[in-house]
Amino acid sequence: MTFQAYLDTIFEKTQKTPDDFVREAREKGWLVPLAKAGMVKTWLADEYGLGPGHAMAIYSVLKTANEPRPSADNRLAKIFAGSKAHWQPVFDTLIARLDSAGAQTGLAATDTYISLTKDGSKFAVAQFTANRFDLGLKLPGEEARGRFEPAGSWNSMVTHRVRLSSADDIDDELFGEVRRAYDRA
Repeated sequence: MTFQAYLDTIFEKTQKTPDDFVREAREKGWLVPLAKAGMVKTWLADEYGLGPGHAMAIYSVLKTANEPRPSADNRLAKIFAGSKAHWQPVFDTLIARLDSAGAQTGLAATDTYISLTKDGSKFAVAQFTANRFDLGLKLPGEEARGRFEPAGSWNSMVTHRVRLSSADDIDDELFGEVRRAYDRA
C-alpha cells in the first residue's frame, strides 16, 4: 500500500485530511516539541479507530508539519519532470476535453500521482513513467473489460486501470469511460 493510499483510507474512515490531524495535534500542543509516536497512536486509535499502520502514517505527516509544504503547482511540475515531461500535453489534452464537455475537473497532485476529482470526490488517478501513462478509474460494481483491467493493488482508490503508451491511446472509448467515472462521482 502506498503512503497516499494510507491517507486516502484514513480519509474514507474519518473524513479528515492530514491537515485536519495537524490542526488537532497543534491544538493539543503536540507539534513543538513533537509528541511521542505512542501518544499519537493511542489518540488516533481511541478517537478515530485507526490501527497502528494508519496512525504511523499520520505521525509521519505530523513530523513534517512545521516544514513548508510544496505548492500544488510544484507537485505537478515534479510529476512531469524529466523523462515524463512528454506526458504533460497528453494529460492536459484529456483534462481540457473533459472540461470542454461540461466537466469541472479538479486536480490534486501527490508526490507520485494526480487525483482527478469532481466536487472533491476522486473519480480517477493518473500516474506516469517514462514509457507509460497509467490511468485508474473509479467504476465500482462494473467488470473490467477490453483494455481496462482490474486496478488490483496498483491503487486501491480506483477499480479499473488502463495502460497508455502514446497519445493515440486516448480515443473516444477511453474518453467515454473517463466521462462515465466523472458522472458517477
